[in-house]
Amino acid sequence: MSKRTAEDEQVVGALKGGDRPDAMDVDDKPNNEMGEFEDEFEDEFDSEDEIIEAGVDGRPDEEREAEEAGAMEVDGGGPGTFIVGRTKLDPGQTLSPDPTTYRMLHNLTTPWPCLSFDIIPDNLGDNRSVYPATMYTVAGTQADSAKANDNSLLVMKFSGLSKMDGENGDESSDDEDNDDEDADPILESKSIPLSSTVNRIRAHQCPSQDASRPATTLTATMTESTNVFIHDITPHLAAFDTPGSLITPQQNKPVSTIRAHKAEGYAVDWSPLHAVGKLLTGDNDGIIYLTTRSDGGGFVTDSRPFLGHTSSVEDIQWSPSEATVFSTASSDGTVRVWDARSKSRKPALTMQVSNVDVNVISWSRQTTHLLASGDDKGEWAVWDLRQWKPTANGDAGKPTPIASFNYHKEQITSIEWHPTDDSIVAVAAGDNTVTLWDLAVELDDEESKDTAGVQDVPPQLLFVHYQKMAKELHWHRQIPGALVATGEEFSVFRTISV
Repeated sequence: MSKRTAEDEQVVGALKGGDRPDAMDVDDKPNNEMGEFEDEFEDEFDSEDEIIEAGVDGRPDEEREAEEAGAMEVDGGGPGTFIVGRTKLDPGQTLSPDPTTYRMLHNLTTPWPCLSFDIIPDNLGDNRSVYPATMYTVAGTQADSAKANDNSLLVMKFSGLSKMDGENGDESSDDEDNDDEDADPILESKSIPLSSTVNRIRAHQCPSQDASRPATTLTATMTESTNVFIHDITPHLAAFDTPGSLITPQQNKPVSTIRAHKAEGYAVDWSPLHAVGKLLTGDNDGIIYLTTRSDGGGFVTDSRPFLGHTSSVEDIQWSPSEATVFSTASSDGTVRVWDARSKSRKPALTMQVSNVDVNVISWSRQTTHLLASGDDKGEWAVWDLRQWKPTANGDAGKPTPIASFNYHKEQITSIEWHPTDDSIVAVAAGDNTVTLWDLAVELDDEESKDTAGVQDVPPQLLFVHYQKMAKELHWHRQIPGALVATGEEFSVFRTISV
């Protein structure tokens, strides 16, 4: 996974709220305090810059489309067709979201950009549809190289996330529950100092043995320093709902530091099937280590690494259904499947799925024989693991994907299956977009005629969301259809199509 440079993404000021398509006052607050969302569109409308409305199909409004029909050059599209991530904007042009295509849309800015984040499960209930919404996240920063000591692990609470003006959707019509749906969004944060850029961060909750105590929430942070830091952020989360609560310096210290890796890395994952805590980490030397948390709370890293990749381990995921099985993606172009019980520490299956780096993978939680992967040239594919058969040397040969798409023309930086729908996939790419896909869509003859002028735009493409420097995305598993993505800033959104 490539990193953003601080020069490209200079972000100044304290952690604050982000942007809405409608006007709001700007009110910057110090770190760890609430902030209101600012209106980025106010200045744009006052200037002479042109605004292009880019919605679910990526087209401008009819008047602009007619005016610029002969001016736009589109890779793979017909004259005048605007495709987000493909069409080059003229000087002075900017993109503006079409509010009618979103149920919810908020942009959030942090002191430094974040390469990676995770969503924290909460006790506010599942299948929530009442606005304003609340969610908890954890992220790691990428400060300027000259200011490495400015890096931090950010524990954040987003609240007051209201739906779009005039958006009714299919949410609860209970007026009492939705009285505050127009409240201003609030971002609160707790900062844990770090001295190195965060490459990847993942969270895990360990159920409490005492019903009167909250679950323990752990984070594993892979950094440029080669060390992996494990923090207990339980007190930081509790502090959001306990006015006057202070975090002590001791609570900011890691509860464990993994020093087994000799190179930095990007691959880290907690097992969803081990409540106490079982962690895999992979580095740029292609080496993978397993760390286990004991019932007493201590962490032990097995000194025997898993070996097989000939280049860096870019991503790693535990199987959602088999407690000892995990998969890895590598810049050697392979996806490998492993059994943690293996004495040889070698992969059980090896698939050459690309001739370039495989950056990310995602294992379907609903249909667990499906695995999605995304590579460095912008192609992503879905694989049926039942078709992967090992040979004598563990190499399963050249597989055939059950679906593949090369819509994106820049590297795939993140991919994730919808948590409850095994046909929906979200993809982030280096072309400044987050795309939503429905693999269940089939193009009939009539639809083929309608889309004949837009070549290379698959019918499975549901939605295109503009996200500058898009890096990572996650579905919120307790708020159906809600997505959070990080790039130059955070986007929290839900479309009308999912």
